[in-house]
Amino acid sequence: MRHFGHIAPEVRQRLFHQEPCAFTAGSPPRLLSAALGATLYSPATRPRLADDIVKQAAGGVVSMVLCLEDSIDDADVQAGEENLVRQFAALAARPGAEPPLLFIRVRTPEQIPDLVRRLGPTVRLLTGFVLPKFTEERGIPFLEALTGAEKACGRRLFAMPVLESPELLYRESRVETLEGIFRAVDKYRDRVLALRLGVTDFCSSYGLRRAPDMTAYDVQIVASVIADVVNMLGRADGSGFTVTGPVWEYFRVPERMFKPQLRQSPFLQVRAVELREKLIEHAMDGLLREISLDQANGLLGKTCIHPSHVLPVHALSVVSHEEFSDAQDILRPERGGGGVLRSAYTNKMNEVKPHRAWAERTLLRAEVFGVANEDVGFVDLLAAGIPG
Repeated sequence: MRHFGHIAPEVRQRLFHQEPCAFTAGSPPRLLSAALGATLYSPATRPRLADDIVKQAAGGVVSMVLCLEDSIDDADVQAGEENLVRQFAALAARPGAEPPLLFIRVRTPEQIPDLVRRLGPTVRLLTGFVLPKFTEERGIPFLEALTGAEKACGRRLFAMPVLESPELLYRESRVETLEGIFRAVDKYRDRVLALRLGVTDFCSSYGLRRAPDMTAYDVQIVASVIADVVNMLGRADGSGFTVTGPVWEYFRVPERMFKPQLRQSPFLQVRAVELREKLIEHAMDGLLREISLDQANGLLGKTCIHPSHVLPVHALSVVSHEEFSDAQDILRPERGGGGVLRSAYTNKMNEVKPHRAWAERTLLRAEVFGVANEDVGFVDLLAAGIPG
């Protein structure tokens, strides 16, 4: 699989200076964690789940979470487990089907070995598990269960803990909780693919819900948690993990209070005014702004609950030609001693030592999402990815 793999090769050649690389569930963890992109959640109870997975993969989705937790009723858990086993069998029986990276979001540690056993040979389609309400105390049993299940099935399985507990939100317990989370995920570092933020649960603790014309960063109590998670768990010194962006809850807005946040000029330049209007109608201007803020705050990828959110996440994850040029210049071997240089675009200063970590992360993102051609912007990528 690859990002933008659903687009015709000749279109990709026009859009990309460097095309996204191909990857599989067996690729190195560092590459996979960056390649997750827009991770689409789906309730595990959907009766045509195998069909849905194939359809979403054909539309550009590269990672999905099949949820047995908050997205389904407590009474439906057993039915959801049974449905997953059936749907994995149906998916495995499809000739030539290439599903995305598939994760199961469980409720209890005991579900992990039980589901792996029940999946049998079809466990080859499973990339790992999403672990809810993760703290050190609650998380270690999940990670131990994952380790045991991995040995039992002989297949590498990854964990994606969800950081969403009240202890993480409350100021008096936040640092201690984060320290405990770090101890847990550091101990199982080779199995932790990424850390996910459960912002909806954060808001729930205070009876809050952000409006479609506001981002998670406009809710100060949430923004402070994101900052502390990145501070303690997302460092670029080799000790950190990939932290993914929070879910965007909206996909159509009947009425808005504030003016649209999407500038007209990029759309006018490529004659995509109708696309802009469609994005605004479906609350995508707020989503686009939040994706940009995710990246500015050190997050990569995003939890998504609607297929229409996937393409905007991927389009804004593509590295611009200017970013790529700067990153390459900073990382040239002859620059190893440091120094300052003017960018090739002659519009900024590139300081080699302080910008090195940024350049390394940028080139990793370039590998998995590609590098746009010099005259290609995110509007071109959006327009090309929308089915005609």
